[in-house]
Amino acid sequence: MGLAVEHASGAAKLRATAIMGILNCTPDSFSDGVVHTTTAEAVAAAVVRAQQMLSEGAAWLDVGGESSRPGATPVPAAVEAARVVPVIAALRQAGITVPVSIDTTKAAVAEAALAAGATAINDISAGADPRMFTVAATAGCELILMHMAGTPGTMQQSPQYADIVMEVQRFLGARVAAAMAAGVTRERLFVDPGIGFGKTVAHNFALLRALPGLGANLALPVVLGLSRKRFLAATTGTAYPADDCLGHPLHVLLAPWCALLRVHDVGGTMRALRAAELA
Repeated sequence: MGLAVEHASGAAKLRATAIMGILNCTPDSFSDGVVHTTTAEAVAAAVVRAQQMLSEGAAWLDVGGESSRPGATPVPAAVEAARVVPVIAALRQAGITVPVSIDTTKAAVAEAALAAGATAINDISAGADPRMFTVAATAGCELILMHMAGTPGTMQQSPQYADIVMEVQRFLGARVAAAMAAGVTRERLFVDPGIGFGKTVAHNFALLRALPGLGANLALPVVLGLSRKRFLAATTGTAYPADDCLGHPLHVLLAPWCALLRVHDVGGTMRALRAAELA
């Protein structure tokens, strides 16, 4: 199951790809929950983690308060907001000025996060909450729309597609059109193929092979998240959660077609990209 893509040339294309550092504010994250409580000490620890990622090269921070791992159950909006709003406010109070997205499927949480200082919404459900597009349009913020089959609780229960690439592209195109109809401008939109969200290993690699055409066909910047994904552990035969031993080279290979790489290991990803620039 090879990953053969037409390789883009030039270090400039790698440098044009920004790193989005993941700041999980969940006690049940599959990987690295940072804030387990809403105490001042926990919020301060999240700020320290954010500053570390920025020092390593992150240009964007993605703050989430609800786990989206396979099998995860949703949490009430009030609980989710209580996890993320103090952290976002603290990031701004600490003088952090980079874009900060709120990773949520709930419009109410997005509103609270934007009021606290977030500048973007990262919605893995691509607007399943009917108010989400209105919130984004009113705020004039960036909006990331991702493909996911079902919900985190159900998405890995035998996902099936007739044509994974075409179906993901059509879905994202339809959600882009719906967002724009609600007043979100095209210049504020990003798309994410949703690697690992309701896909088998074969589905994931089919999407990665097709990635160069996805952004071009939709005429929008692409966000890609391969960091510590379960299918990479299955591919390499390593224990899960996997480290980024395979995520780093895949990010380097696919970076020329991505605007943002969403990662846990900012430092490792940056080192891999810098090495590729020298190759």
